[in-house]
Amino acid sequence: MLLKSEIEKSYKNQKITWKNKPSGLTRKKIENLVLSDNYILIITGIRRCGKSTLMHQLSQRENEPSAHFNFEDFRIFGFELSDFSKLNDIIGEQVMCYFFDEIQNVVNWEIYIRELHDKGKKICITGSNAAMLSKELGTKLTGRNIQIELFPFSYAEYCQFQKHEWNTQSFNSYLLDGGFPDYLKSKQKEYLQQLFKDIIYRDIIVRYGIRNANSMIEIALFLISNTAKEYSLNSIKKAFGVGSTNSVANYVQWLEDAYILFSIPRFSPSLKIRAVNPKKVYTIDAGFAQANSSSFTDDIGRIFENVIFLELRRNHKEIFYFKEQGECDFIVKKGKEICYILQVCVELHPDNMKREINGLMEALSYFNKEEGVIVTLNQHDEIYEDGKKIIILPAHEWLNIIKLGI
Repeated sequence: MLLKSEIEKSYKNQKITWKNKPSGLTRKKIENLVLSDNYILIITGIRRCGKSTLMHQLSQRENEPSAHFNFEDFRIFGFELSDFSKLNDIIGEQVMCYFFDEIQNVVNWEIYIRELHDKGKKICITGSNAAMLSKELGTKLTGRNIQIELFPFSYAEYCQFQKHEWNTQSFNSYLLDGGFPDYLKSKQKEYLQQLFKDIIYRDIIVRYGIRNANSMIEIALFLISNTAKEYSLNSIKKAFGVGSTNSVANYVQWLEDAYILFSIPRFSPSLKIRAVNPKKVYTIDAGFAQANSSSFTDDIGRIFENVIFLELRRNHKEIFYFKEQGECDFIVKKGKEICYILQVCVELHPDNMKREINGLMEALSYFNKEEGVIVTLNQHDEIYEDGKKIIILPAHEWLNIIKLGI
């Protein structure tokens, strides 16, 4: 419990910071966002990806009285449910639009948010832990919310932010830099390394009371270092001497909830088979992965694949890899339909051409599709084989097609 004067001091200081906050790059996500009293708008994503900036941009579009409060302010450490009434008194009843950062830090926050919603207030909240928000939203706020995910800059946003042209050269730069806004201003890898530590300690080790912090960190770094590779819970358990595969599963899930990592299953119609087969892991950002791993120095292929995955993941959650006689990197499903069958290869050449095409052809036959794509760094071609069409595109062209929704 806090004194009202402590909360008021924090609110007034934050109000000045919020008012003077730079507008930042207009994100693509804002195009379809509308603040409404019909639902609570939830923005989730990894720390420092631009959630607060997006929320600030939304607030600038509102003409009604609004208020912002960041629950990660160290001056309000220990904020409890009972303190919301004090915050209400400070903000005042005239406010119609509420913007809250990291409100999931307060136990039972959803009770207060529901009260505001019942009064017809417009509400937008951000959070860097998908699971914690989902848990509470699924109880007190079912059917009353719209959730969106925000990632670090896409290639399109990177080009806009850096004032680059769309071409192979700028895409190569994006492979190295990634899209964390603050990192792009300084290019100091220490920033991304410290960000990793902050997330691991604050959002995972402390939050879940992990006693063996070293194992958690080692597993996280191992998975980041093995981006675009297969892994199994059992192999990690043996490699790091963790007590059980359930513990490893929890570690991986917490890393995913914090948006550090994503796992995709091997495609199978059977959910049981999907669950036991090895998964492939990807990292939230190319620059972040390289800053926290030494294994990418000579492996541009995995960085490349990671970037293509992220572009797919921005708009799709059902993504698989295909592996039978051959392998195809990405199968993307929307509802009951397969909407993308995609192979990723930095450069097609005589040594890998047969393998890459055969893997894609096998996936096309399996799903009874007529057309697939191979995304490369700078090659452009079309191949017709056994009644199937394979389009070979440079990454920057494919990304433009995806951006335009063609």
